[in-house]
Amino acid sequence: MYRCFIACFAFAIFCIAHAADDSSLAKQLSNPISDLISLPFQHNFDNRVGPIEGGRTYRLNIQPVIPFELTEDLNLINRTIIPVINQEAIFPGSGEQTGLGDTVQSLFFSPREPTAGGVTWGVGPVFLLPTATEPLLGAEKWGIGPTAVVLKQTGPWTIGSLVNHVWSFAGSDNRNDVNNTFIQPFLAYNTPNAWTFTLQSESTYSWETEHWNAPVHFLVAKVFEVGDQTYQIQAGPRYYVDNPETGAQEWGFRLNWVMLFPK
Repeated sequence: MYRCFIACFAFAIFCIAHAADDSSLAKQLSNPISDLISLPFQHNFDNRVGPIEGGRTYRLNIQPVIPFELTEDLNLINRTIIPVINQEAIFPGSGEQTGLGDTVQSLFFSPREPTAGGVTWGVGPVFLLPTATEPLLGAEKWGIGPTAVVLKQTGPWTIGSLVNHVWSFAGSDNRNDVNNTFIQPFLAYNTPNAWTFTLQSESTYSWETEHWNAPVHFLVAKVFEVGDQTYQIQAGPRYYVDNPETGAQEWGFRLNWVMLFPK
């Protein structure tokens, strides 16, 4: 009986420790520039895309996040977004396209520790790379600009915003220039058992067309382990508060599968 009690107690301590580890990882994932290697596969589904009935878009964003230690006090966070897109009937006569979209590469120089007030921040450049395999999947432009993120984590809460602005400087003369501001405010709540509830917007304003594309997401996520590998799965709807005529017209859905590689 005594040995059974000791074994049960040890197992309970082991489970509590793993839950605490998973909760810590979930909180790190709420920080876009945390010192954590991750590989998200973000699936985005939109119907009623464009001005005609039947338009739809599926976008898989492959988003590796790789931090590098530059000095004892400074990290470089490498965030890449590589989209794989399938779309159909986004405007009359457009047909169907499948392939790569344009890659967005961001680099954040970020102090390894928060400020005295508990604020985490990072700044750096963002690049637009014309990797689209078909004209309707990208802008056919090279772009560059600044990017920044600022956030604060207090208890189970994370609040902050990521912004960037991209100007095109080269590319096809037959395509419109890129002059876009991206704003991503986010609010996340992490539970002790590694659930995360997130409310965020990913809004883009085009200064060329003077149009917003402004979806708001509500996402629920859970960190868990399968064997020796740690994952997070995240899902939830989005609603387009504002959008151009060529964009998604109301509701969409996101399913995110993240592989984690904690140190």
